[in-house]
Amino acid sequence: MATFRLQGSKALAVDLAGDAVKAKNGAMVAYEGQMAFKKMSGGGEGLRGMVTRRLTGEQMEVMEVRGQGTCYFADRASDVTVLGLQGDRLWVEASNLLCVDAGLRTGTTFTGLCGGASGNGLFTTTVEGSGQVAITSDGPAVVLRVTPQHPLAVDPGAYVAHQGDLRQTFQSGVTFRTLVGEGGGEAFQIRFEGDGIVYVQPSERNTVGGDV
Repeated sequence: MATFRLQGSKALAVDLAGDAVKAKNGAMVAYEGQMAFKKMSGGGEGLRGMVTRRLTGEQMEVMEVRGQGTCYFADRASDVTVLGLQGDRLWVEASNLLCVDAGLRTGTTFTGLCGGASGNGLFTTTVEGSGQVAITSDGPAVVLRVTPQHPLAVDPGAYVAHQGDLRQTFQSGVTFRTLVGEGGGEAFQIRFEGDGIVYVQPSERNTVGGDV
C-alpha cells in the first residue's frame, strides 16, 4: 500500500512500490523514480459515478499514478491533511480531495439542500474502505468533534469534510457578516447531529446560497 506523508504543510509525498493512488488531475508537482500517469474518466466508480457527476455538477477530474518511487502532490498552495480510514466512510467536497489510495472506493451521495447551499451541487464525494486520504483546505484544517450532546452548525463556505455517524440538516441562520450589514439575502448553515468529526477551513469559498 502507498505511504502518505506531509512534505511541509502544503505538499503531499506519496511513496510507491509498484502500487497506485488516485489524485486530483494536475496536482502532481514533482516525482522521483519511474511513474506512469493515466487520466481517469469521472470521479465515481464506473458509469453510474460518471453520469451522476455530469448531472449534478459534482466534478472531480482524477488521474491514476502508478510506479516505483516518490510522487509529490499540491493544489494552489492549500494546506494538506492526511486521514486514515479503517473500513469507514468520508464525505468530502470534490474540490478538497487531493489524493486517495487506489484501493479506496470513491462515489457520490445525495446531500439535499446542504449541497445546494454550498454551491457544489446536491451531491458530495464519498471515499470508503481502508487506506489513506489526503484532503486540502484554505488554511490549516480545523477538526471539530460532534456528539449527541453537542451538535454543530457550519457555514457551507467553510465546510471541507466529515466522517462518523452524523446527520445533516439544512437551516437558515444569521452569520457575522449579516450582523454587521455586509450580507444581502438569506444566510444558510449546515447542522450536524450525532457522533463524528467535521473538518472546516478557516476561510470561506464563494457560495450560491446567499451571503454566508
